[in-house]
Amino acid sequence: MPLSTWATDYVHLVLATGRHDPNFVDAYYGPPAWKATAETGEPKSLTALRAEAERLLAGVQAAQAGPDQAVRRDYLQGQLGAVAAHLARLAGQVLFFDDEAEALYQMRPPVTPEADFEAALTRLDQLLEGTGTVQARYQRVRERVIVPTERVDAVFQAAIHEARERTRQHATLPASDHFRVEYVRDKAWSGYNWYQGGGSSVIQVNLDLPITIDRALDLAAHEGYPGHHVYNALLEQRFAQAPPVGRGWVEFTVYPLFSPQSLIAEGTANFGIEVAFPGAERLTFEREVLFPLAGLDPQDAVFWARVQAELKLLAFADNEAARGYLDGQLDRIQAETFLMRYSLRTAAQAAQRLRFIETYRSYVINYNLGEQRVRDWVNRQGGTADQPTRRWAIFLELISSPRLPRALGF
Repeated sequence: MPLSTWATDYVHLVLATGRHDPNFVDAYYGPPAWKATAETGEPKSLTALRAEAERLLAGVQAAQAGPDQAVRRDYLQGQLGAVAAHLARLAGQVLFFDDEAEALYQMRPPVTPEADFEAALTRLDQLLEGTGTVQARYQRVRERVIVPTERVDAVFQAAIHEARERTRQHATLPASDHFRVEYVRDKAWSGYNWYQGGGSSVIQVNLDLPITIDRALDLAAHEGYPGHHVYNALLEQRFAQAPPVGRGWVEFTVYPLFSPQSLIAEGTANFGIEVAFPGAERLTFEREVLFPLAGLDPQDAVFWARVQAELKLLAFADNEAARGYLDGQLDRIQAETFLMRYSLRTAAQAAQRLRFIETYRSYVINYNLGEQRVRDWVNRQGGTADQPTRRWAIFLELISSPRLPRALGF
């Protein structure tokens, strides 16, 4: 059978798996009847779904595929392998953190030694003024750049407008390009893009988590432009849509969250912030536009940017906390204490992050490790910081291609 037949069965498998895990299907914009069928009646058993995943993996491997479809075969094999691994976990198979990350995201996360975190804390200790622990002094500085709730919308709308305009200078977006912003509460995450298909997204921002001025811009670029919204829109346009616009590859009408695609999606969404707002340009925009809109002192912009630069390494503390907690080496209190020390979170913030880890597990690697790997790959293709036009071109090619981490040599 041709790959197209197996691709259709793959979509049905992903939708059926979603009956067992409500977080699994991140987006679907294929035939409505397929979704209705998947949601009707008794869910297929995990045993049956695991057997189906194995059947599809074997079928894709043996499918008729010309040279121009080799990348399609690789994509389907990678995605199906992750679906099979996720089904095995849902059925009770225990995977260690590193094994799970490799099975789902084609990436075995390296261990970051505590000595590296301690070195970052030492640098911050020298940078932050005042008395008390590094965490306490960081939180005092952070309080100065939190956007008041009543000004969040104005700041976020300005940030996403600028991110969109910068992206449009380099990317050809669908004529139907559209997004809607919603403000929500009681979520494990700070922001989420719900891609609707047809070039449209709903972008949700969680107001339970105080939003700093830099985080407003991060969310605008990560969830919107040139992040998740653009990633999904370009894939839909180039692959899911019928010829002559796209290729009619039906597998791109569904996005299973726990799959290799997510390391590319999250890695490019994080790196895309830097692509759209490189170096001094970000600082200038935050200081001259966002700080005044938020009613904050623009004189804090330079110092806050220096603090954020030091926090890049500390982002990997999430991986170590998740590994220790999910593998049973850290209990809840120890994991939260680790996050408080090495990611400088308050007790409430650490508890919120652990809630995310409990829900999404090894998914945490896709943000920090994904960003690092995407940056490295773009740089290797000549998209270095001193070549911004080339950087945009390489970045856009990546987010509009079916390549998965293994195909990029990650």
